Amino acid sequence: MTEPRMRLRQKGQQFPTSDLEAFLVAFGDDDHPLPETVKVLDEIITDFIIETCHEAAACAHHSRRAKIKVDDFKFMLRRDPTKLGRVSELLDLDKDLRRKRKAFDTDEGAVVKNNEKEGPAGKAGEKDKDKGGEKDGKRKDGEREGGDGERKKKKKKKSRDRGEDGTTVVSG
Repeated sequence: MTEPRMRLRQKGQQFPTSDLEAFLVAFGDDDHPLPETVKVLDEIITDFIIETCHEAAACAHHSRRAKIKVDDFKFMLRRDPTKLGRVSELLDLDKDLRRKRKAFDTDEGAVVKNNEKEGPAGKAGEKDKDKGGEKDGKRKDGEREGGDGERKKKKKKKSRDRGEDGTTVVSG
């Protein structure tokens, strides 16, 4: 199979030696593996990643797409249930972490906004009065405060030429 946009491979190791040694030790090798073993493992991993990406690119090409999607990797791994299961598990974990991170950020923002309204002494609106405004972040000069302390200008309606009875004067 021809490889699309084949690039020259970099000389030397692609992965840190300490990581590869940790993999080897985790799978039962000696505490200090031979340097040749580490080099061979680096080549095997690099070749696997390159071949996997090329097969996923071929799947995308058959689907008439220029970009590779996660589904292309899933389709390529469909014959290896162990790898497909691990990929699905990691994708589900990633989705769950994103959802939790989003919920945490939202909750954190709500807590910060509530603390700003109460002020340091715990009285509602005290912080807003110090800035020369009224409660709820409204100010006398037509500006409005954002939740993060920035001030946003309120949009003002454009005044139009109006006649004495309140109708719009049309030039013409």
